[in-house]
Amino acid sequence: MEPFPSSDRIQLPRNMIENSMFEEEPDVVDLAKEPSLHPLEPDEVEYEPRSSRLLVRGLGEHEMDEDEEDYESSAKLLGMSFMNRSTGLRNNTSGYRQSSNGSCSAPSVRTTVICAVVLVIAISVIMAIYLLPKCTFTKEGCHMKNHTMKLIYPLATNGKVFPWANTSLPNDVIPVHYDIVLHPDLTTMKFSGSVQITVKILQGTSHIILHSSKLNITKGTLASSSSSQPKPIELLEYPLNDQIAILAPEALLVGQVYNITMEFSSNLSSTYSGFYKIAYKDHNSTKRWLAATQFEPLSARSAFPCFDEPAFKATFQVTVKRKKQLCALSNMPRHRTKPLDDETVQDEFLVSLKMSTYLVAVVVGDLKNISKETNGILVSVYTIPQKSGQAKYALDTAVKLLKFYQEYFGIPYPLEKLDLVAIPDFQAGAMENWGLITFRETSLLYDDATSSAMDKKRVTTVIAHELAHQWFGNLVTMEWWNDLWLNEGFATFMEHFAVKKIFPELFTDEEFLNERFRTMMKDSMNSSHPISLAVQSSEEIEEMFDAVSYGKGASLLFMLKNFLHEGTFQEGIQIYLRDHSYKSTRSDDLWDSLNKVKNETVDVKKLMRTWTLQKGFPLVTVRKKGKRVNLQQEKFVHNTELENQTLRSRYVWQIPLSYTISNGSLLSTSEYLLDKKSDDIDLPGEVAWMKFNVGSNGYYIVQYDDENWSALIKLLKEDPFTLSSRDRACLIHNIFNLAGLEPVSMVKAFDLIDYLVKENSTVPITEALYQMSRIFNLVEKRGMQELAAKVLHKIDKLFGDKIKQQTWTNDGTLSEQELKSSLLTFACSHNLGNCRQNASELFEKWKNSNGTISLPTDIMNIIFTVGAKTADDWDFLLGVYSSLDSEPEKLKILEALASTDDVRRLIWLMQTSLEGNIIRSQDLLHVIKTVSQYLPGHLVAWDFVKENWSQLLQKFHRGSYTIQSIVISTTCQFSTQEHLLEVKTFFESKSEEVAQLRYVQEAIETVQLNIRWMEMNLVNLEKLL
Repeated sequence: MEPFPSSDRIQLPRNMIENSMFEEEPDVVDLAKEPSLHPLEPDEVEYEPRSSRLLVRGLGEHEMDEDEEDYESSAKLLGMSFMNRSTGLRNNTSGYRQSSNGSCSAPSVRTTVICAVVLVIAISVIMAIYLLPKCTFTKEGCHMKNHTMKLIYPLATNGKVFPWANTSLPNDVIPVHYDIVLHPDLTTMKFSGSVQITVKILQGTSHIILHSSKLNITKGTLASSSSSQPKPIELLEYPLNDQIAILAPEALLVGQVYNITMEFSSNLSSTYSGFYKIAYKDHNSTKRWLAATQFEPLSARSAFPCFDEPAFKATFQVTVKRKKQLCALSNMPRHRTKPLDDETVQDEFLVSLKMSTYLVAVVVGDLKNISKETNGILVSVYTIPQKSGQAKYALDTAVKLLKFYQEYFGIPYPLEKLDLVAIPDFQAGAMENWGLITFRETSLLYDDATSSAMDKKRVTTVIAHELAHQWFGNLVTMEWWNDLWLNEGFATFMEHFAVKKIFPELFTDEEFLNERFRTMMKDSMNSSHPISLAVQSSEEIEEMFDAVSYGKGASLLFMLKNFLHEGTFQEGIQIYLRDHSYKSTRSDDLWDSLNKVKNETVDVKKLMRTWTLQKGFPLVTVRKKGKRVNLQQEKFVHNTELENQTLRSRYVWQIPLSYTISNGSLLSTSEYLLDKKSDDIDLPGEVAWMKFNVGSNGYYIVQYDDENWSALIKLLKEDPFTLSSRDRACLIHNIFNLAGLEPVSMVKAFDLIDYLVKENSTVPITEALYQMSRIFNLVEKRGMQELAAKVLHKIDKLFGDKIKQQTWTNDGTLSEQELKSSLLTFACSHNLGNCRQNASELFEKWKNSNGTISLPTDIMNIIFTVGAKTADDWDFLLGVYSSLDSEPEKLKILEALASTDDVRRLIWLMQTSLEGNIIRSQDLLHVIKTVSQYLPGHLVAWDFVKENWSQLLQKFHRGSYTIQSIVISTTCQFSTQEHLLEVKTFFESKSEEVAQLRYVQEAIETVQLNIRWMEMNLVNLEKLL
């Protein structure tokens, strides 16, 4: 599954409102809840973010209405009066009273009684210890004869004992085949259905445990394959684990096959999982509905009773009842259609291949398609009718990628058809259902008039990701969610690899490097996790869909491919897919396959286990002493105070090192496997400099001694192109991650990037711009406007000339267009040079042209963002947004609307996105992340999250990627103890389970790191600038 595309580098216009919110000893202001305002009502009270009022001095007293007292704001939370602890201390000393002459009086009666009770308890404990058998205090303990541990079974909804106590299903019964009938009603928004599951008994039992969630099961029977007479069954439900128990009327025999039949009904879901309803407007602006499924990871059970775990593979025959005018799709080609009455027909689809339940899919609605056949496979792209003209690029791309993957994997695509469906409201980027891939519209549709080169690249990579899943994930599936990276890491790796091979004009280094660099930021935290991790609960499973599973998984495969070399790597992958087709696997199965090719010259399993079973990544310290280089490895951490030092010292990786050395005018590159804490390598002679991690192919950070850092900085200033653009970006990334917190000085980092005035490649410039923007954002959010202006001046000094060189047209390579977008976005956001003036002139021409002028697509979002600065133009863009069919253009306008400085409009925009009428809820994450970038939006967004937490969890699962990203994006720029306490207190107030969620811990740790960075670097930053 492709997660919603993150926009970590979105740069938005800086709010120019003076903010002095972080002064010492702040006055606390009572906060009143603002009503939900439509932004077009200028006579309403101006909103001030609660978090900004948290520490504002001298605003006077504000009274609260009665209904406002229900809202606990940031200021109210942190400004509460605490009881003077000395009062309690004084009370506790009243047991003994001192007389006027200084002598102690006799103890009180109360004190005497307490002492007597304590004495009795102490004597009782001593006697108990004396009388206990000696074995109590031995390592082995005491053993009672005939004593066995008994499982405690939960109670079903009817009060009876439920015969299973684990969250995962037992292995005594396995499914073989499903016959599923579904009938969605797009008028009542309900669905009904039936399922017949053929199961095989592996161990004798009297019950069958499977999954069901929020289904009203009205009838159930059980029959053996040798009996034609089904018998009624008793059903027990245990909703906490989404489980039901079928109590068999007689013992189920080993080796026998049985048929379970159930009838059920439920509501079409209002969330983005299960069998859910989707509203959209047709070409006449009439509201229409369609229904679609999204089952990964745990939602097939909400559409039909099933064994909803990836290892329980089976075949499926799906039948869908629908209105005649609608279209129904499923994984397999339609076998036949039967009329049921004047309005309803029944589509019967062919039996599927053996697959997991989360890959079953159904879509029902008014859809149109275009198709193309390739090697006997019918490839089709489906859209709602008015958007069928935007499907051609996706169809051509899918055909090319399908051919490539069949050749690369050495295994034909096993189905007769492949459908790609654009869903109007879809939470993820896409979902790899076998033979029926569903997409967010912006991830599949391409409009020649309004889509940019970056939009084309996005569509291409998402299709490449999902088609890779047809082999990695569908044909071969991870056994359990702890190895999700086998699916998602491989698909992420293949999306970049395939695009580079098939669409070289769309491939650039910066996207994969940026993805890796941001993944390493997350993975360096104590709140990170190994990519292979034991998980059980639904939240734990959903949290695995993160940057570690996707980005780190892909990065490790990229590193391994380079270490083993491409041919060896490909051959091992082919063996893995052939040996495990239609089966479930673990990580070790992949390593075993690669070991078959490597012929034991290196133990791939031993090497890769050091990367998959340990969280984080290594810091390699390089110290040169003459012709000998000492290498040391340790776990890289940003904050040693948060890390268990004993555990940290135990981390050892097998690191495939690569390094380039300069010996006079000659450069040479070597490889070395560092598999211990420390080792030495010998150089061929004296060298001027060394650069480790050639091409940034490895997943590690390098720290050099002062002499080598100075030599590399000198090289960059005198002859930067001696190193590749990837190597230059790698040095920038490494030194900024080492600087500030320890062990490299910020002075050295700033010294290194001075070379950028000579830089002309996209990836080093965008990495440096990202690192400097992080510093600027931290300083600005603390209200240090003078220091923020100095940081901005430094950025302008580094990139000002390059900004002036950018043209406002669609020209250049994709890499050049991406560089233009990054530079102009930053310049217009922070009012550098003539950027806003140029953008404003283009906006006015476009606005006044009545549709006769088109804007350059690659900078369209920048022009819209500048235009949205005024109230009238913001309203104009909102009107355009509501009338458009082009999803790429709508997303650009939405980003512009979310970048306004008008706080009331920001609140309205987020609230409207949550409601999902004018703006779809699928875009809420994008809106919140955009709002969170700059003042005062980041405070407004955090307040919105707090006040709407319950509604957010009704729309999105608590562990979902969307909620993870919302929490992290709205808190990641806080850098005060007050905000740290506020974030901690808010999540602790929800529940202990919420407070312990990994993304909550990441949010808290990020604020702690920001605080420490500010404490250590503000003085040095002032001196540097």
